[in-house]
Amino acid sequence: MSVFRLDSIRAKVLVFAVLATLVPSITTAWVSYVENKRALRAKASEELLSASAQAVRELDLWTKERRYDLRVFSISYEVGENLERIPQVKGEPARSGRAHGRLTDYVASVRERFVDYAELLVVDLHGHVIASSDRQGRAVTLPPGWLSELQSSEWVLAPPYWDSTRNRAEMVVAVPIRSGGSGRLLGALTARLDLASVADTLRQFSPGEAGQIYIMTERGSLIVSSRGSSDTLMRQGFNARGTDWLLEREGRAVQYSSFSGERVLGSVRRMPALGWVVVAEIPSAEAFSEVARLRNVTIMILALLLAVVGALGYLLSLIIVRPLNRLTQAAAAVAQGDLDVGLPVTTGGEVGYLTSVFNNMVVRLRESRAELERLSVTDPLTGLFNRRRMMETLENEVRRSRRLSHPFAVLMADLDLFKKYNDAHGHQAGDAALKRVAAIMRDVSRDVDLVARYGGEEFLVMMPETRAAGGVDVAERIRARLTSEKLPEGAVTISLGVAEFPLHGDTPDALIAAADAALYQAKRAGGDRVVAASGPAPVAASP
Repeated sequence: MSVFRLDSIRAKVLVFAVLATLVPSITTAWVSYVENKRALRAKASEELLSASAQAVRELDLWTKERRYDLRVFSISYEVGENLERIPQVKGEPARSGRAHGRLTDYVASVRERFVDYAELLVVDLHGHVIASSDRQGRAVTLPPGWLSELQSSEWVLAPPYWDSTRNRAEMVVAVPIRSGGSGRLLGALTARLDLASVADTLRQFSPGEAGQIYIMTERGSLIVSSRGSSDTLMRQGFNARGTDWLLEREGRAVQYSSFSGERVLGSVRRMPALGWVVVAEIPSAEAFSEVARLRNVTIMILALLLAVVGALGYLLSLIIVRPLNRLTQAAAAVAQGDLDVGLPVTTGGEVGYLTSVFNNMVVRLRESRAELERLSVTDPLTGLFNRRRMMETLENEVRRSRRLSHPFAVLMADLDLFKKYNDAHGHQAGDAALKRVAAIMRDVSRDVDLVARYGGEEFLVMMPETRAAGGVDVAERIRARLTSEKLPEGAVTISLGVAEFPLHGDTPDALIAAADAALYQAKRAGGDRVVAASGPAPVAASP
């Protein structure tokens, strides 16, 4: 009967299996928990910041529209002229007569067309209500110094309040009424704004399922919420310390205890025009619900791991050595430059994962090497083979053709007056022309032909099993195709020289020199033509 000993390999592997399983699992779970919480926080923050920003924009627009409407109403002839005509009786304006009636009818008709105004009133310079859209109009309370504020800013705001009579949140705003002739201040066109439309606007941007967005003053008193408004709501709010803490973190999503005591993730944005603060909140439980589920699932998985890890540890002690040996041998082969290595994934867990990663690494190394090889022999602009690859292939073809006593042709091409074309149209147009020439050469040549960019505006084509006459024919087709091309910046022509192995040279350098001499003879003859090398003196082919 075997005894379980801590110094045995089996025991060490088992301990290692437990540690190697639990430590990475717990670490991964913790990192996953932290990262998921961070991701969910970022997602919720983005939603909150977007909701608060959109709400601020909409409420700013709502405020400007209300202010604009009141300014339009206040400069109406019906308001200014009739207010000036109302006589004073014992130091107070008369609330009867034709002017008073017309003024009352005007504000009443305006109130019927604009539902955001709970009541429209005309107030004199002493704060007395002269006319109201409500037949049972009540006194209106304007903030201290409202006359001076009207003179300076043309706009007065009173703090929001709960109207228990109409059972709704309201706010009093006022704009000046001036004499049409002298511009003298006559009074104020005052409105009780129904804040129900503000709640409707907030409801459109309410975040999450249980979240809310609400407005409070810069002192922390609540005004209206996306969940509605009430007298109870307007009595709630944050203390001065909590309000300052939130305002210091304006424009960021932070966790805090809401006015209700609930733990939330929220963000605040000021509305300077009204002195309000927009607050968007999502309960922390909702924002991080997925993280809580992930935590519970992770705990269950770790418990299962603890239950089965003993048996797996013993099994791993038997099977882990073989794949590790294969990995070691394969790594040594890769280190020596052999990338044709592929290991079968015969086990799961870390070893199988390591084998899979190793295989992926070898595949990427092969791809990277193939890409480097391609880049080393390819011209980056035209996609043709570069001069280095052309010379290697040309040397191989010379050896092959010399051994088999077969001919092949070499075609050297150069764009005519390309420097002038570049100077006239710019390097981008020149690059486009080079790319088009390369495409034409690829189209006209055969699959067995090798087309390369020799340098600058020079190209070289090697055509196996082809004599000079065949090379001239291909060169003519290239020249004709380019001549007929309608490039965006103007026509480009090409001169070409053709040489044959071994007639005009039995080495790569001799062949290129012969084709180059024929090319420059074509250039001297005016360009846009093909010249075939013939003995010591090249012979021109008519364009």
